[in-house]
Amino acid sequence: MELSLYWGREEGIVDISPTIFPKTMYQVLQRWDLWLPMIRTIDTLMRERMANWGAQAEPGEQAHQFLGPLLHSADTVHLGPPVQPSTFRDFYAFEEHVRNARARRGLDVVPEWYEFPVFYFSNPNTLLGPGEPVRRPPYTTMLDYELETACVLGKGGIDVSPEEAESMIAGYMILNDWSARDVQRAEMKVGLGPAKGKDFATSLGPWLVTPDELEPYRIGDRYDLEMTATVNGEVYSKGNLKDIYFTFPQMISRASQGVRLEPGELIGSGTVGSGCILELGPETHPWLQVGDTVMLTITGLGSLSNTVVE
Repeated sequence: MELSLYWGREEGIVDISPTIFPKTMYQVLQRWDLWLPMIRTIDTLMRERMANWGAQAEPGEQAHQFLGPLLHSADTVHLGPPVQPSTFRDFYAFEEHVRNARARRGLDVVPEWYEFPVFYFSNPNTLLGPGEPVRRPPYTTMLDYELETACVLGKGGIDVSPEEAESMIAGYMILNDWSARDVQRAEMKVGLGPAKGKDFATSLGPWLVTPDELEPYRIGDRYDLEMTATVNGEVYSKGNLKDIYFTFPQMISRASQGVRLEPGELIGSGTVGSGCILELGPETHPWLQVGDTVMLTITGLGSLSNTVVE
């Protein structure tokens, strides 16, 4: 992947002439070490150019003067998920969620859960972006949301330690792992899954936030990020990413055992404690219906909203 980039600071000229320019975030992630510094350089130069172009103008006017036809109104574009990953592993890393969800089935947390982080493979071809409608599967009457965080890899590796895994993370996003609870409950009784109960939709976004942007929220090996879910504007769930039992580097390390992970792969945290209707109880909050809008908000990561449709 090559990029010919020229700029003249004195002349205020920025001329980007790509030979093979990545057209998707997945392609960018394949050479994250190259493209991230390049993107930051371009961003800095564009800001400098806008500042020099119209120092007396409002920021929006400066952007229009500099970028012109490259700018689009938010209501005229369709935003998909920030990345279309090759694989999607969703973990089960919050103890409170595990305890609450298993208690609903009359079960205790098994000792093995504390020994290593576990995950299942979900469907990377059903990812949705911010604002995209979520079609309720015709085979469920118990539709649920799950309030989660996800990271995407910008570097590959095999048999990596948690310390090494930290440097593999390109960025973080909000993740909503939509669930058909009646289907999931039945298939889990068979001893395999979840599968079809999670196969239809996962929302991701609204953007990818690089780790350096989250440094102000760091507490040791965790981030102090408040997590909230609302349904039709009513607060249902509240939690915090700092309460996660297994960290993202620990999850990545586990996933890499005997398997080479590649850039662009997606890692989900699993649901934060109280982060779904299953935990709260449908007697408190009913299962999601057509027309319901679910918004997940996480400090530093933004808000991700989707509406259920038939």
